Amino acid sequence: MAAITPLPLVLIVTGPPASGMTTLARRLAPMLGLPLLCKDTVKEVLFETLGWSDRVWSQRLGGASMELLYTFVETHLAVGASCAVEANFAAQYATPAFRRLAERYAYLPIQVNCSADPAVLVERFRLRALSGERHPGHHDVYTKPERTIVGRMKPLDIGGHVIDFDATCFQVDHDALAARVRALWQQPARRSEE
Repeated sequence: MAAITPLPLVLIVTGPPASGMTTLARRLAPMLGLPLLCKDTVKEVLFETLGWSDRVWSQRLGGASMELLYTFVETHLAVGASCAVEANFAAQYATPAFRRLAERYAYLPIQVNCSADPAVLVERFRLRALSGERHPGHHDVYTKPERTIVGRMKPLDIGGHVIDFDATCFQVDHDALAARVRALWQQPARRSEE
């Protein structure tokens, strides 16, 4: 009897800004042997290529970055390849995008939904903005995070599995998290949310 090959995996690492999703995705994706597609990486390439100016331009390039992410995910799925993708996916926009992909390609979505206490996220956002480590095109220093940051984003309604990750203290057993994703990936017939 032939072995059952699991569906291609789309590992979706998401959450509100400053919830540690980029750090987590950069650690988790290589452990799972997955190429990682990050919104801010794409956006910063666009800043460097097209220039950066005001917040409106940053938001415009943010929208373009999201569309490019979906295109990159599709190029992987078109050849039956798995990937990891990281961004603060808003359910009202991302759910239809991932559902459209599911209409064309069979894949298993596993979401790692990062969250944290809102006060912790606001403080992390402020420290990150002042650190000078992020591209100035993001305009983080001009953002009032207490007006926009929520502690948890709604998971995408796309089937598959959702792993909730509380990053308030950001103590992570990366090996255990990777093992959990692998176990879910190897059981593609179980496509209900946890």
